[in-house]
Amino acid sequence: MDSDEGAEPSTLPRRQLGRFLREHREAIGLSLAKAAALVELSQAALQRIEATRTKKVRAVDVRALCELYEVPRDETVRALDLAEQAKVTSWYTAFAGLYSDPTFNMYVELSASARQLVSYQEIVFGLVQTPDYARALISSFYREESPDDIERRVGLRMKRQSIVTRKADPVRLELLLHESALQRMVGGPKVMAEQLRYLAEIGKRPNVDIRIHPYSAGCAQGLLHGPFVILDFGADVRGRPVEPPLVYFEGVGKPDLYLENGGDVRRYDELASMIRSAAHDQVQSRELLRHTAREYEA
Repeated sequence: MDSDEGAEPSTLPRRQLGRFLREHREAIGLSLAKAAALVELSQAALQRIEATRTKKVRAVDVRALCELYEVPRDETVRALDLAEQAKVTSWYTAFAGLYSDPTFNMYVELSASARQLVSYQEIVFGLVQTPDYARALISSFYREESPDDIERRVGLRMKRQSIVTRKADPVRLELLLHESALQRMVGGPKVMAEQLRYLAEIGKRPNVDIRIHPYSAGCAQGLLHGPFVILDFGADVRGRPVEPPLVYFEGVGKPDLYLENGGDVRRYDELASMIRSAAHDQVQSRELLRHTAREYEA
């Protein structure tokens, strides 16, 4: 197998390829150990491929596995294409070293490939933060870092926002934002006013839906579960999921967490629906954002 050293390759194709190979192996009833032996791979190597724990997968191994699993030719071509895509170095490599947690690095990659993000938050979501709001928030958390490193983190956050604002196929973002985020001071009144006005403006984009969950709605279920992001990757031309949806939770002082079980994802879909039903609609939310911005400007 190729070395795992070097720049970080694209995450989504590796996940798709790993699942593709695992499903075809299981479909013919081969154990991991038996399949690995038949194509002259170690069991650990094949396990890493299926579990997306290796950065590069050789085409010769993919071809051998597809032959062993009797995969049709067109699907073998698709698997080889995924292996090739997986070699492409991510744009995120330019910011390597800023975040040591590989689970966050994976989130950056997967969110860039998602078709839809549904998120409940109690501070302004990173994908719609202004530079000054992001800078104030990041500076308060990374107190020991140099100004240059802080600016690199801000730069990464701003670059990630292009998935929402790009002209070609932007991600659909639904943000369910608790009203406390409007009152929680970050960076001072001027920064807050600018941030809230930006939310009101970007919320008018056809791919962005921002709804404020008010204090008057009582204790939202989200308050009990904490902030989360549901990532949906859409379907391919045959109507099959490109990648199963998952739920992401950002850890503070601990590794980030993912839920990929279908039942868990459905529960968070239901939770998002409950929060949505208690939130202001888009127009009311923009009015509240602008009203609160004026209060900061007074």
